[in-house]
Amino acid sequence: MPIAFLPAVVLGVLVADDIHEYLFNPITVAVVLVVGGIIMLWAEQRSHVISVEHVDDMRWSHALKVGFVQCLAMIPGTSRSGSTIIGGLLFGLSRKAATEFSFFLAMPTMVGAAVYSGYKYRDLFQPNDLPVFALGFVTAFIFAMIAVRGLLKFIANHSYAAFAWYRIAFGLLILATWLFGWVNWTAAAAA
Repeated sequence: MPIAFLPAVVLGVLVADDIHEYLFNPITVAVVLVVGGIIMLWAEQRSHVISVEHVDDMRWSHALKVGFVQCLAMIPGTSRSGSTIIGGLLFGLSRKAATEFSFFLAMPTMVGAAVYSGYKYRDLFQPNDLPVFALGFVTAFIFAMIAVRGLLKFIANHSYAAFAWYRIAFGLLILATWLFGWVNWTAAAAA
């Protein structure tokens, strides 16, 4: 359902620069990792009322809601597939339907983001860079699809708990290195 892609397109065009300027830093990523992990654990423990068993049974309103949730992935540290699957579960999709729809939504989102970035930074490219860029894009896209598909296949039948705990632990590790001064994240982010 193409309608699910629209919120990310509109919001991406409107606020992508602001997000990059204000939220691209290790502390934001760390906090979002922890908060996202907690939300995943909460969503896993919550009882779900399933109103949509299969992707084909989704209504446009389900797709649009999941599309809006996908916009959260613009915040650094947020998992696009995690947010769309958890959103789908909270909106009444079965685990299988939420997982499949997240995978279908990944393709236009990743291609759209790459095309937008390529257009935005087109002045940085030389004509002879195009074949290398195209090869890199195609290779990254293929391996991203393989990775996303594998992850989504696993998540369709397993709990998010391990992934949630990993996010929390990694976020806390980043925060600890900042809090105790083990890593100067301000200098690292500026580099």
